[in-house]
Amino acid sequence: MAIAAVGQITSTASLSHNLEQCVRLIAKAAAGGAKVLFLPEASDYIASSPQESLSLAQPQSKSPFVLGLQEAAKAHSVAISVGIHVPTDVPAEIAGAAAAKDAKLLNRLLWINADGTINHAATYDKLHLFNLGAARESATIQAGTSLTAPFHTPVGRVGGLICFDLRFPEPALALTHPGPNSPFVDPAVGPAQILLYPSAFTIPTGQAHWETLLQARAIETQSWVFAAAQVGAHHPKRSSYGHSLVIDPWGQVRLELGGVDADGRAEEGAEGAIGFVDVDLEQWATVRERMPLTRRT
Repeated sequence: MAIAAVGQITSTASLSHNLEQCVRLIAKAAAGGAKVLFLPEASDYIASSPQESLSLAQPQSKSPFVLGLQEAAKAHSVAISVGIHVPTDVPAEIAGAAAAKDAKLLNRLLWINADGTINHAATYDKLHLFNLGAARESATIQAGTSLTAPFHTPVGRVGGLICFDLRFPEPALALTHPGPNSPFVDPAVGPAQILLYPSAFTIPTGQAHWETLLQARAIETQSWVFAAAQVGAHHPKRSSYGHSLVIDPWGQVRLELGGVDADGRAEEGAEGAIGFVDVDLEQWATVRERMPLTRRT
C-alpha cells in the first residue's frame, strides 16, 4: 500500500496566498509519508466576478502558482494533483473588444510529478459546467472536449474528473469499467483504480448530495474515490462546503475533513486541513473479483 494525502484550502483572489496554503500542505504531506497530495478544484484562485477571474488567469507555463507548486513538489518529492484555471487561445484574427468578449478559461486538473515536471498526458479539462441560478460557470469557462485516459501514479491508476462531473455516472464508468473498444482507456495501462473529484461544492448542494454522490460513484465503479474540497468563505458572495472525502471501493468513508459553520465560514481546523489514507489496491481487486459487474447494456 502507498499513502496518499488530501488537502483542503480556502482559495481567494490572491494567487500568492493560495500558493502559500498549498505549499504548507505539500510539506505536511511529505512529513506524513505521502507519495501524492490531492488538492481541490480552483486551488489557484476563486474570484468575485467573471471579469476578475479572466484577469487573474495566466498561461500554465508562466503561472507563478503552477511554477511554485512545481518547485515544492520537487523539493519534497511529492506528486500533486491540483485544479487550476488556464486561458484558452483566442484566434489571432480576433482582436480588441471582440477578443475580450470571446475570452474563456479552462477549468483544469493538472498532475505534477514528484520531480516537479508536469505530466501533460494526464491533464484533464472539466467537461460538465455548473449553471444554477446566478452561478453561471459557463460565463467564464469553456467546457473540455474529452476524458483523459487513466494513468499510472505512485498510489495506483488514476482517472481525473472535476466537481460537477460527479453528477454524471457515465464518465466514471468509462474510466473504470471500459468496454472492449473503449477510446478512453489504454489497454496497456488498464482502467482507473482511483477516481478524482476535486471540488468547490456550494453549501446547499453539499449538504444535500455531496457524500451520497461520492459513495454512489465509488460503489458503482468499485473504485477508490478521492474528493479534495474547497472550504469556507472565498469572498462575501461565495462559500464552499468542504468535507473532503476519501471513499473505498466498497463505499465506506475512509477519511472526512471539516466543513463550515452556520455562517458559511470554515470550522476551526477545516481550512488548511490534511488527511492521510493508505490506498489498498488489493481491496480494489478483491471487490471486483467477488462481485463482478458484467455490463449487458
